[in-house]
Amino acid sequence: MDIDYAFLQKTLLFRTISEEEIMPLLLALQYRTTLFEKGETILSAGSIADSIGLIVSGGADIQLNDEWGNRTILSHISEGQYFAETYAMLDHAMLPVDVVATEDSKVLFLKADALKQDMPETDAQIAKMRSNMLSLALKKNLVLSGRIFHTAPKTIRGKVLAYLTTEARQAGTEMFDIPFDRQQLADYLNLDRTALSKELSKMKKDGLIDYQKNHFKVIAH
Repeated sequence: MDIDYAFLQKTLLFRTISEEEIMPLLLALQYRTTLFEKGETILSAGSIADSIGLIVSGGADIQLNDEWGNRTILSHISEGQYFAETYAMLDHAMLPVDVVATEDSKVLFLKADALKQDMPETDAQIAKMRSNMLSLALKKNLVLSGRIFHTAPKTIRGKVLAYLTTEARQAGTEMFDIPFDRQQLADYLNLDRTALSKELSKMKKDGLIDYQKNHFKVIAH
């Protein structure tokens, strides 16, 4: 793999780590990259994760799938974002969710064992990465809290407005793209797809939003 040091340094775990420190750290973490096709499962519920995943390109959904075929999307992870770090850092912690590629993706895996033990040759780098793990955990908590806020309203319109308002604020503009198609958005908000589509049409007619596929505009009043 050709290592893009600048890309890694922009991600949370490698923040504050110099270019000279990256390769020894990657070797200690037994890094490997894997390509996944759209729709392919990256990690399966019930498996034991021993590695931290980083989306190098593409994207994936964190999904909760039950025995009756119901799907709930908990979050979307895109380029530069990590997943499975909490479970990889715990011994024998079973994943309760599936991680599924939403497009053709490249994933960098980092073995978590090196972060759990002292390794004299990489102590300084490991210490920095452990510190960065806290920032990563706090950010993940914010993401999960955000979903709670989005699904808390009792009406479909309330859920949609809560989600789109958050996306607009994060984008810093009234026009933005969301990472979900209609079915994925319905699964994220715990809604029926048909009911969601009808409500989106009503909201567009009422002048609250405008949209074309996954490109949205929130219209301020």
